[in-house]
Amino acid sequence: MFIVIAILIFGILIFVHELGHFLAARACGVRVIEFSIGMGPALFKRQGEETAQGAGTLYSLRAFPFGGFCAMEGEDEASDSSCSLASKTAWQKIFILLSGAAMNFVVGFLMIAVIFSGAEAYQTPEVTGFFEGCPYEGTEMFQEGDVFHRINGHRIYFTDNVRTYLAGNGSDYHDIVILRDGEKILFEDFYMPLVQYEAADGGVELRYGFYFGGVQEAGFLVNLQYSWYQSLDFVRMVWQGLGALLTGAVGLNEMSGPVGVVDAVNQIASDAETTSDGLSRMVYLFALIAINLAVMNLLPIPALDGGRVFFILITWVIEKVSRRKLDAKYESYIHSAGFALLMGLMVVVMFSDVIKIIFR
Repeated sequence: MFIVIAILIFGILIFVHELGHFLAARACGVRVIEFSIGMGPALFKRQGEETAQGAGTLYSLRAFPFGGFCAMEGEDEASDSSCSLASKTAWQKIFILLSGAAMNFVVGFLMIAVIFSGAEAYQTPEVTGFFEGCPYEGTEMFQEGDVFHRINGHRIYFTDNVRTYLAGNGSDYHDIVILRDGEKILFEDFYMPLVQYEAADGGVELRYGFYFGGVQEAGFLVNLQYSWYQSLDFVRMVWQGLGALLTGAVGLNEMSGPVGVVDAVNQIASDAETTSDGLSRMVYLFALIAINLAVMNLLPIPALDGGRVFFILITWVIEKVSRRKLDAKYESYIHSAGFALLMGLMVVVMFSDVIKIIFR
């Protein structure tokens, strides 16, 4: 059941992404040739009615649910039509291209808001006590009631952000901003290492020595606020993952495509004690995936929306300086090559996912 639901949610994420492009294109007077959910052979086709932009859009459902497209006139080919993408201004093109990622982000935010709608309160990164033997207790450095606001430039939204950005700095020296009685206090290049404390089971654990017990009562506006915080936290997680990939901290073999994601979601949801808890976990993970799709699509890589926006801006600057119109076919060649490479990477990752599932 969870596998089927995961595939359906994947389809929904693809649908809303392409719907963003579709609605923006229509708003800007661009003819949409085909609106497809899925890739591969068509299972269903329906020709839309003729519009002011010309022939109606072909709506299709294709065999493989992990993909989709919104094909617009003049997107990858030359066109003299006033209803083509090529005929629109640079800012209209950018608006159309960014609308897909924007829709994914909005859907991710709404998924989080649905989950958080059942919350009664939120724990805040407010210091409410110290571990026994903590060197900061009784000093002017940290006091009960202090709220962690920023660590090394990163905004702190949740209590787990504190350890994440202290431990992930690669150093024991940190720039820390706290809120005390409504005022910001900066501790610059502050030495704060992990310290060994006695655990409840008699063992030893590494901690920074703080208890966090601040509570903010839930409510409609507070729920939206924390949904926004969680969305921004997901964006940071995606950027950190990309950074780890580029620096080699994470290998390509640790990447997962749609097959691996569906399998992981199914495992996490199946491990839940109740079906409702499993569904809640699934929605939470797909909120992360939706925001992940939004961020990844904005990367300046050929064939991705971000790559197309990058080329639009570069082309606009070159044409303004040289006063000559560039041939669009060269950009089309670059995007086609980028698309082929992305499809090749997707096949490799999917094969790796299948192998990992078989030999798990």
